Amino acid sequence: MKREKFLLVVSTLLIFALAGCGTTGGGGESSSSTPAVTRPKPIVVPAGTEIDVRLTTGLSSESNSAGDPFEGTLDNAVMTGGGIAIPKGSEVKGKVTNAVKSGRLKQRAELWVTVTEVDVRGTSYEVATDATGHKEGSKTTRNILFIGGGAGAGAAIGGATGGGKGAGIGALIGAGAGTAGAMLTGKHDVKFPPETVLRFKLEKDLAIQP
Repeated sequence: MKREKFLLVVSTLLIFALAGCGTTGGGGESSSSTPAVTRPKPIVVPAGTEIDVRLTTGLSSESNSAGDPFEGTLDNAVMTGGGIAIPKGSEVKGKVTNAVKSGRLKQRAELWVTVTEVDVRGTSYEVATDATGHKEGSKTTRNILFIGGGAGAGAAIGGATGGGKGAGIGALIGAGAGTAGAMLTGKHDVKFPPETVLRFKLEKDLAIQP
């Protein structure tokens, strides 16, 4: 009788020992079979990169104020490292940084805008760019590539950045001469109709998750 109890105790201990070994082994297999998840490195668009934005929102120094939002789309893909970092047509948002109505005496109208956000493949990224715009009646014009207007009324005027070629374009606009000048200044107020293309330059690196 004592021998039978002894064998029963030994058998029970062996069963528990084997069960413990099986659990440990199973956990080890599960852990080793799970692959480590590594996120791909972000694509970095460096500061200084130029982005061209085609406006979908019309802007005017007469009706807009500092802080007003605008929307547009990327007019050209942004390339980095031989690949596309930001596809053409990506949605862009921005805001008016300064808007001055044309007034009597010597008050000249001006309108300046900047980009604040870009949507890349469904993910929104905050961005910081320089300001682009124009001051009526002066050579102060920056990176206005195309004046929108529909029915062929727009005019490509190049990237006016002040000085050299930019100074010549600014003088033309300030005088209100030519199609581009007339559409830009209107009745002495600066206007960027829909389809106007503006160029901006990134002030900070932009990290995009692929």
